[in-house]
Amino acid sequence: MNQPVYVPVEKNFVQTKVEMKDYPRAQRSLSIGIPKESLYLENRIALVPHSVHNLVARGHHVLVESGAGEKSNFTDHNYSEAGAEICYSKEKVYQAHVILKVSPPSLEELELFQTGQILISPLHLPVIQPEYIQTLRQKRITAIAMEYMQAEDGSFPLVRVMSEIAGLAVIHTAAELLTNTNKGRGVLLGGISGVPPAKVLILGAGVVAEFATRAALALGASVRIFDDEIHKLTRIQSRVGIPLYTSSLNPVSLLQQLLSADVVIGAIHSKTGRTPVIVTEEMVMQMKSGSVIIDVSIDQGGCFETSQITTHDNPTRVVHGVIHYGVPNIASRVSRTASIAISNIITPILQKAGDAGSIEEILYHYKGLRNGIYTYKGCLTNEYLSRRFGIRYTDLDLLLTSII
Repeated sequence: MNQPVYVPVEKNFVQTKVEMKDYPRAQRSLSIGIPKESLYLENRIALVPHSVHNLVARGHHVLVESGAGEKSNFTDHNYSEAGAEICYSKEKVYQAHVILKVSPPSLEELELFQTGQILISPLHLPVIQPEYIQTLRQKRITAIAMEYMQAEDGSFPLVRVMSEIAGLAVIHTAAELLTNTNKGRGVLLGGISGVPPAKVLILGAGVVAEFATRAALALGASVRIFDDEIHKLTRIQSRVGIPLYTSSLNPVSLLQQLLSADVVIGAIHSKTGRTPVIVTEEMVMQMKSGSVIIDVSIDQGGCFETSQITTHDNPTRVVHGVIHYGVPNIASRVSRTASIAISNIITPILQKAGDAGSIEEILYHYKGLRNGIYTYKGCLTNEYLSRRFGIRYTDLDLLLTSII
């Protein structure tokens, strides 16, 4: 019996495209702009080509600045084939009604915004200035913070997926920083025969802690977890599946463990404003020289008093002999994976907005999306930012009710 012969496809061989299924048309077409990121060496992009294809097929118009996806290994050709309009002018992208970014826009970028637009991006609390908020108010921008958007079950989907990535990534980062070449203690994260493993201390028992614990244990490290919410400690024990050292965040036990820790990871998430400071500067001064602090909470202010934001090109600072890593966009190190994850969360929101007629329409029905709004048509609606900058606060629900 003759066997079929498979001929490899040549590199430049032209093939017909697979026919895609028809998508239902949106009630109203959205104009969506995706500028090229320039802040904090950001490598991610908010929408990947397969999501663009989905939205364009539903009748939406997507404008992508040339080169916006390159750092995530998505080319202009990929986006063009998905139906996006490639723009060679940043000004043209900012003419779209909805602007998507994976880092907050700079003050220079805010000047390109048009009155009444919608901004969906993270809100990095440590670097937000009063001028930023005032510009959003003056231009009557509806600004939605990605990390504060909630799902129907009350969870924070973007925080969840970025936390999964960050939890795995921080352990690899910690292992690198402990080496002599990075001015660390010269300690291998996992022990070998006759040599005890490094001690990893994790503050918080959420998603970052869970995935960091799995990675640290897989490498052979000794892990200790602190959190004041006992149900979270119970949950992480159950999910990891083995007995763990867990404790509430009492200062005596925490300091005792800090003195002997090789790596300390801050992974505490605030639902509303700044993350509370858990480790004071005095505590840091008592830690071992060459030990490592990684503050995953830095985008919300950080849970170490000595933490400051750093960047991927200069990620560490040494304070009191302790190496501090304070990069807010940890997931940007694996930009393609992270971009797909972000796109999977943002795309359904845009689909619902198109089906309803606009993003403003779905605000009435989706409390979780409202939770992410911090400025709305000239008003500051985030109470924490109001207290921090002394700007008048207006309750968003009252604004929406008055418009009805």
